[in-house]
Amino acid sequence: MSAPIAASTSTPLERDARIVNARDHRVAPGEIAIGVIVGRTSEFFDFFVYAIASVLVFPSLVFPFVDALTGTLYSFGLFALAFIARPIGSLIFMWVDRNHGRGVKLTIALFLLGGSTMSIAFLPGYAQIGMAAVWLLALFRLGQGAALGGAWDGLPSLLALNVPHERRGWYAMIPQLGAPLGLLVACGLFAFFMSTLSTEDFLSWGWRYPFFVAFAINVVALFARLRLVATPEFEKLFESRELQPAPVVETLREEGRTVILGAFAPLASFAMFHLVTVFPLSWVALYTGEPPVRFLVIEMVGAVVGVLAIMASGVIADRVGRRAVLGVSAVLIGAYSGFAPQLLGAGGAGETVYMIAGFALLGLAFGQSSGAVNGSFSSQRRYTGAALTSNLAWLIGAGFAPLVALTLASQFGLWSVGAYLLSGAICTLAALGINKEWGRKAD
Repeated sequence: MSAPIAASTSTPLERDARIVNARDHRVAPGEIAIGVIVGRTSEFFDFFVYAIASVLVFPSLVFPFVDALTGTLYSFGLFALAFIARPIGSLIFMWVDRNHGRGVKLTIALFLLGGSTMSIAFLPGYAQIGMAAVWLLALFRLGQGAALGGAWDGLPSLLALNVPHERRGWYAMIPQLGAPLGLLVACGLFAFFMSTLSTEDFLSWGWRYPFFVAFAINVVALFARLRLVATPEFEKLFESRELQPAPVVETLREEGRTVILGAFAPLASFAMFHLVTVFPLSWVALYTGEPPVRFLVIEMVGAVVGVLAIMASGVIADRVGRRAVLGVSAVLIGAYSGFAPQLLGAGGAGETVYMIAGFALLGLAFGQSSGAVNGSFSSQRRYTGAALTSNLAWLIGAGFAPLVALTLASQFGLWSVGAYLLSGAICTLAALGINKEWGRKAD
């Protein structure tokens, strides 16, 4: 092992884990998959706990000086801060990775993520500290975003490099399972506290418990991921530059076109992501007068449908190719955008159809968005390229989606949300069509 590599991977946690994992010469893809699912579920749980609170808690706790709609829009503005901070966090933590090892990087990133999330649980309201509550919430949200950027561990790439060629679609969907699983747990916790507590107690202290849970989940995820980062397989691929962080400037210079097109390719699924999770909850809470608990239960059912659809995307992709799955699902999302958003104004039955159909389409599209990105880069720049592409895609396609969707719907009606979703589908189809060579590499 060369001196630079030895210096960057010699943390005590990694050495201890390497001793344990060296007893076996190979870690099966199934073991890697478990670590990936645990890690992604913890990240998305933090994500959805904040998102749900942005609708049900922060407008009255942090923004009581404006009406409910404006307070929710302000909350969605702070929600977007994490996506702005995420690329910055990636740059900072890649430096940590190169100089101190991936174990150190992950430990700092996940404790920052859990700490920022748990700190929100102690947030005083505007009634106690005035505008300082807004600034503190923004600070904690920035911490979440920077930590998410640093939590990129290369494990999806490790998984992709250790699976049979004919099963790449199946294993590519595994990291995406974390999204509906994280949503399922977050909605379940909020639904439990809202249904068992009075409104006053929930807004006073009940909403804080899901944020405490986040820290414990992140600790479990940290050890699951450290175990895999310290395996002989990961070390070998790291030494051969398969999973080393390449310089960002070099990656953008050599593969900038792939980064840009890779960021636009999953926009249909990324836009859909928030339009069936965060936005509809805000619309129902603001305009229908229905109890939020009922809609949280619908979201939980939708999350289960999303899990099944993501798994189906893996089976289908192995038969027809990931590019075909992305393209066809974008067309279906475009068709869905023409009528589905109006269902949110059609009562309980309409809301249920909107959510179930939306999660089914989201699962098919979102299930292969990670696989397409990972397969698009040269081995030397796969780690950095995939991280840059993921951050850019989330920023463009998802970061401002709840804010834009609620603004459009409140000003022009629900049909405008469909137009916004259609634009994401068009971007996906355009990106896939412009670069057919990139599409063939993703198959």
